Amino acid sequence: MKKTRTHPDELIIGLVSVSDRASSGVYEDQGVPALRDWFMQALSSPWQMETRLIPDEQPYIEKTLIELVDDIGCDLVLTTGGTGPARRDVTPEATLAVGTKVLPGFGEQMRQISLRFVPTAILSRQLAVIRETADHAALIMNLPGQPKSIRETLEGLKDDSGQQIITGIFAAVPYCIDLIGGPYIETNESLCKAFRPKSALRSK
Repeated sequence: MKKTRTHPDELIIGLVSVSDRASSGVYEDQGVPALRDWFMQALSSPWQMETRLIPDEQPYIEKTLIELVDDIGCDLVLTTGGTGPARRDVTPEATLAVGTKVLPGFGEQMRQISLRFVPTAILSRQLAVIRETADHAALIMNLPGQPKSIRETLEGLKDDSGQQIITGIFAAVPYCIDLIGGPYIETNESLCKAFRPKSALRSK
């Protein structure tokens, strides 16, 4: 059932943690709580979320992504986990299977950020796609699984004086959502400043 917006510009976010062990109760999931906490700090416009915790099974992942976009009406869906080279890591395959357009720049930027810390970032297969239906479209992004990496990927890196060293991927998300017909997202600029061309800015 589609979620009801309490405001025309309310963003509906789907948060999906892909983990065999967390979904079976072996340990507590950290991905979705980290994402929820980040959005609580980063967004200044209204939003609501729908969460899922599922195993590393491609059919489950595909079904969940389709449900969140087509049935729930999410404008933005973020996954954590399952993006490495291991045999059980199939989140990118599932994401590509349900997407209608691929946005390579998101994955490229995520790896650039992570490479500042570990050389194994080149093993990550994170990506982003648009899923379009007859009357709706959503941005789906694969994020890392660790809370620290999730935050760095979304908001980028700053030096000790607070100057931005490398831009996080979320800076481009609000304008992307604009372009696919979604709600107008506003952010807490001290944490993550959204970029829009002047022609796309709303007057205050």
